Amino acid sequence: MSWIQKIVLLACLAVFLFSLIKLGGIGFEYVQSEQVMKEIQEQYKDSVQESNAVTSKYPVRPQFQSLLHTNPNIVGWLSIENTKIDYPILQSSDNSHYLNRNYKEDKSKSGSIFMDFRNDAESLDRQTIIYGHQMKDGSMFGQLDRFLDEDFFSQNKEFQFDTVAESYKVEIFSVYVTTTDFNYIETDFSTDEAYMDYVDVIKEKSKIPTDMEVTKKDNIITLSTCNTLQDPEDGRLVLHGKLTKT
Repeated sequence: MSWIQKIVLLACLAVFLFSLIKLGGIGFEYVQSEQVMKEIQEQYKDSVQESNAVTSKYPVRPQFQSLLHTNPNIVGWLSIENTKIDYPILQSSDNSHYLNRNYKEDKSKSGSIFMDFRNDAESLDRQTIIYGHQMKDGSMFGQLDRFLDEDFFSQNKEFQFDTVAESYKVEIFSVYVTTTDFNYIETDFSTDEAYMDYVDVIKEKSKIPTDMEVTKKDNIITLSTCNTLQDPEDGRLVLHGKLTKT
């Protein structure tokens, strides 16, 4: 073997080892993030079970009392069956704080599921917006794109959204890919007509048509995540659902 071949071989080995270490680090971060989420999922489930025998004197629902001791910025919980989505919802004074922080306030590439800073979790606006990363391991909003499949959509038309104040059933009426050029993140509307015009637009955009009726009296929730199907940088996947108190 010539010295040139040896140099090339060593270079290839160096690149291989670097890539291996890099992938190992990413894998460790995913495992660590999953473990952190399991901790609060167990805490929430235990609180829900205990809350049946608790009468709260506070405006906060009993099952959120222990979560608020963990982080007072927890404003709700989002659960979607047949996905990994079973997470606390955080909220800060801006829409960047929880992009790269978990509920423990530790740095995390997965970030958190978080509510738009303009929304009020106790008295919901006409549109409540929830953001999350589309992680490659399917965590956070990584499996939200399953709703683009008509079979999956038809079998999973509803999910659960809980806030510190109320519990809601969510009935999905629109899902689509778009870009940031489309303004789907308004939290309130100046008139009923403006709101209904917006509802008509997002229903029309849906990849899977539905006959769900949304009136001017209804509040909606919007889940938003990055997506590369339409644009690698500014692409978004958006899901809208109508809220009904339970």
